[in-house]
Amino acid sequence: MSAEAQTEKTIAFVLYPGLTVFDLVGPLQVISRLAETHPEISPVVVGERIEPMATDAGVEVLPNKTFAEVPHPYAFVVPGGAQPTLRAMSDPVIRAYIRGAAETADVVASVCSGALILAAVGLLDGRQATTHWAVEKILESYGATYQRKRWVEDGKFIMSAGVSAGIDMGLQLAARLTDEATARQVQLSLDYDPQPPFGRLDYGEMGLPLRARRAFAALGAPLLTALPKRLTQQNR
Repeated sequence: MSAEAQTEKTIAFVLYPGLTVFDLVGPLQVISRLAETHPEISPVVVGERIEPMATDAGVEVLPNKTFAEVPHPYAFVVPGGAQPTLRAMSDPVIRAYIRGAAETADVVASVCSGALILAAVGLLDGRQATTHWAVEKILESYGATYQRKRWVEDGKFIMSAGVSAGIDMGLQLAARLTDEATARQVQLSLDYDPQPPFGRLDYGEMGLPLRARRAFAALGAPLLTALPKRLTQQNR
């Protein structure tokens, strides 16, 4: 059965070892709150196996269902992370799930460097996209056009920038699943009104360690993307 034919709108959140936990739980909280008033929306955390998986925050997360149990969700969200996310770009099980689910999903979303996993299987070639600023060159090496925005939409794809931007993307996804008025009520119920103590980000004031991090990722882009690109060419 195709995603369009389903009455229930299953929203799958893809779990893999080592991801950034807030990339997962930020938008998951938004969609879970939406589901309280819209029972046709069903958020679920999916993984290769039903077993606890480590995250970068030192806590473990347990999937609700396996990839095999939710092969064609209405929408799915891919969180990001650091080295584990780069490894996931070449993981055959994750690649197969993302590619297969994307064929029928109405919405495909990512948070932070999760966009690299989408790009690694060829989904973002020629598209407008965003990700964490540190890995923009890696994203561009897959043929995507990087936009420094909190979230970017291109067709059925919604991608958000680093970590906290996943909440913004989650609210935009909520609007696509229902309407703007409903998404605004979800935002109000979560009391989401960000006013950081040090104001908005000023990329011009980025210190040397952060600049070095971005430069390292940019220099390593050809090496980091070589295997995923080869797998895509082999349709794997």
